[in-house]
Amino acid sequence: MALRSSFLTFLVCAALLPVLFKAVDAQGLKVGFYKKTCPKAETIVRQTVASFVAKDATVAAPLLSLHFHDCFVRGCDGSVLLDSTKGHLAEKDATPNLSLDGFDVIDTAKAAVEAACPGVVSCADIVALAARDGVVLNNGPSWQVETGRRDGRVSSASEAVANLPSPFTEISELKAIFARKGLSAEDLAALSGRIPHHRERHCNAFTKRLYNFTGKGDRDPSLSPAYAQKLRSQCPRGDETSIVEMDPGSAVRFDTSYYARVVDRKGLFRSDATLLQEKVTRDLVYQYTGSTSDFFHDFGVSMIKWAASASLRGREERFGSTALSSTPDIYIYHNMLLSRQRLIYI
Repeated sequence: MALRSSFLTFLVCAALLPVLFKAVDAQGLKVGFYKKTCPKAETIVRQTVASFVAKDATVAAPLLSLHFHDCFVRGCDGSVLLDSTKGHLAEKDATPNLSLDGFDVIDTAKAAVEAACPGVVSCADIVALAARDGVVLNNGPSWQVETGRRDGRVSSASEAVANLPSPFTEISELKAIFARKGLSAEDLAALSGRIPHHRERHCNAFTKRLYNFTGKGDRDPSLSPAYAQKLRSQCPRGDETSIVEMDPGSAVRFDTSYYARVVDRKGLFRSDATLLQEKVTRDLVYQYTGSTSDFFHDFGVSMIKWAASASLRGREERFGSTALSSTPDIYIYHNMLLSRQRLIYI
């Protein structure tokens, strides 16, 4: 998919700032939050995602990644949707997020929801719902998505870099990152499974594993020698710009193939291989390889915890993905310039 820009969604979300602030102050996340205010919201999002998946089944994986990358930074607040401005780099344009996709799906869903219920549904909720629907449409498990999030007001590329795990992250750091969100090592193992991306990554995300793992010109011993040789043929020493497929040979469906690759020592990134270094995550990797039902169950449970782990609600923020500050020359225009809100990114 093309269209990283989500300016349409950006404008619509901004319009929501003053609309339902008082109406939901005392409420938190709950299933069916929009049952009375926008009863068709979840159906509209599901139908939108389905229309994109029908044309391109690989759409689903980016939607799940978009949700994860959104939640890692300031919680599930939709701030990953915001565009950068001159001199101010937003999350979307941080290096770890440059491969994100699916913004056009969110734009389309938001426009359809707005047509049905103007100024009601937050962008953060649409991202969370779309992630679930994408998994289901790729033969994966379903889970109840609590809604009622408020959209964040800050989007910072530097915060994205600081908070998103890298391909080199080791198990101890991964566990710490998840623990800060109230999630366990079991959640880490379950959420590491993903829809095959069929996307490509630059060699610089893993060549250290091929040529200089400990600084002595050696290979990462946790990487299959045969797979390492294949990767070396695609990424010669010193080549940082060539690209390889992230999930070679996998089908476009939600299954346990990720865990099978990790067990076979064919995880592309160090952050994949490191799951085998800790007993809890290692045991679950092997368990999921042999039991799709266990994986589906645990993934759904962990997704519920994940989506609620740091979501904005109540008085914490307002509906509408904006980032506010004091820069005087950047504005959000809404309803043909009839209203204006000051905007900036940090």
